[in-house]
Amino acid sequence: MREMGIAGICPGPNLSKRNLQHKVYPYLLRGVTASHNNHVWGIDITYIRMKHGWMYLVAIIDWYSRYIVGWQLEQTLDIEFVLKATKLALRQAKPEIWNSDQGSHFTSPQYTDLLKEAHVQISMDGKNRAVDNIFTERFWRTLKYEEVYTKEYTNPREARISIRKFIQYYNQERPHQSLGYHTPAEVYLNGTSPEAPLRATHALENTNIGKKGTS
Repeated sequence: MREMGIAGICPGPNLSKRNLQHKVYPYLLRGVTASHNNHVWGIDITYIRMKHGWMYLVAIIDWYSRYIVGWQLEQTLDIEFVLKATKLALRQAKPEIWNSDQGSHFTSPQYTDLLKEAHVQISMDGKNRAVDNIFTERFWRTLKYEEVYTKEYTNPREARISIRKFIQYYNQERPHQSLGYHTPAEVYLNGTSPEAPLRATHALENTNIGKKGTS
């Protein structure tokens, strides 16, 4: 629930409140590199600026492929939108390790019980360690600069439609330098290795991507 340099440009609500009565789980990813699909997933919440007010986006990302496995966008920070996103993601697949920060949504027994029932190992960032969820932070940066900050959503419906289109583009069409200029969907859904050679037509398209597609 943090943002790398974004808050200084457009300050938003504080999303990282911790409930001291909730159990905090250890960080399991020290020295670990995601090596295959569904090895490590990360979850986080960010704010979405509208013309008047805010909405809140939760996203679940497969760290190996950068694929957005699940997301929900709501007008309140009630835990239900986190639970819904978690359930929908778990219907698709189950990661070995699921990482989050220590915010109250992610330490809530309602949330952690879902992961335990799915036999997922629960990992939580160390306090004040913004780099622990780096792949989600990079997605937030991409989303904000390429989508949110270029729009002025006038209502929640407009925000949902526009962000849904962007996430589909991010998953299915936007090449990533760190994936050898493959898309997250190619790696996550098709099983393409990031080191696999690009198709000739795909490689030609990538010569014109400019500064985009470098996450």
